[in-house]
Amino acid sequence: MYSIAVLPGDGIGPEITVQALKVLNAVSRRFNRVFNFAEAPVGGAAYDLTGHPLPPETLDLCRKSHAILLGAVGGPKWDNLPAHLRPEAGALLPLRKELGLFANLRPARVFPALVDASTLKPEVVEGLDLLVVRELTGGLYFGQKYRETLPGGTVKVVDTLEYTTPEIERITRMAFELARKRRRKVSSVDKANVLESSRLWREVVTAVAKDYPDVELDHMYVDNCAMQLVKSPKQFDVLLTENMFGDILSDQASMLSGSLGMLASASIGGKIGLYEPSHGSAPKYAGQQRANPIATILSAAMMLRYSLDLEAEADAVERAVTMALDAGYRTADIMEPGKIQVDTVQMGDRIAEQVAAGA
Repeated sequence: MYSIAVLPGDGIGPEITVQALKVLNAVSRRFNRVFNFAEAPVGGAAYDLTGHPLPPETLDLCRKSHAILLGAVGGPKWDNLPAHLRPEAGALLPLRKELGLFANLRPARVFPALVDASTLKPEVVEGLDLLVVRELTGGLYFGQKYRETLPGGTVKVVDTLEYTTPEIERITRMAFELARKRRRKVSSVDKANVLESSRLWREVVTAVAKDYPDVELDHMYVDNCAMQLVKSPKQFDVLLTENMFGDILSDQASMLSGSLGMLASASIGGKIGLYEPSHGSAPKYAGQQRANPIATILSAAMMLRYSLDLEAEADAVERAVTMALDAGYRTADIMEPGKIQVDTVQMGDRIAEQVAAGA
């Protein structure tokens, strides 16, 4: 039996999470696996219920589970709360810190059926398959922050970017280990021509690379990397990056695959992994069944692979997504002329059916 904490969250989160559970139930029936789903509030929904975006009961459930499946958090309703109570800062960051989730994996893959859905030319993105490995618990997001009023009434703000050698080393080793299972290339992204933190980053990555002589390493400034992702994205296999750079570049990479609605995400490193789509809560679409559930479904596949060690089951989910797309089914965000537009529920149904049929 596998215990899964389900945190639907805000906006479209509940709608897309239900579709992932539908697909996991199809996996359960086909492969004779038992998934025990336990739901808990998180984000703005949790704040409305309890006064905090990450209630102790939710964190306790997460700690007792084999893995966590998260929908999405946040929305304008909670934007004016104090920083520590906003859904993103008050729920996601503490979850990562409390559970030791120092590595965020975001694959950007162009499914053959969606080559024309990308905003780039087909010849640029056809066959694209890269993995962003982002350090998740250090850098600007977790460094000291403060503001002070200066003489004359102006304001000074400080955000501190901090990294230690062990923090950089552990994410680097994970990137190289993952590269060994792919095409054996790591591209490390930094800004070593300007930032002292990036100079240490480059030094540590270079030192760790000596333990992986079978993996090619190159270094790239973040601004050049942003350009290369648009110019020649297929040069990349594993992109290794610190926290903020990875946050930005992974969203850019998502558009290579056609839509943020296609970008899955895994946050791992501790005993319990957190799996969520990379898009936001899209509150203006909540309740309309317009959202693309594929990113959440692919996140569930990553959960099967990385937390539950169910490789065949993960492959079955990914094949089912491919077959649904090959059959012409599209949600609004990836709709093309001549295809079959479906809503959130219908896309979940089509993928679950493919899993059950032995895709």
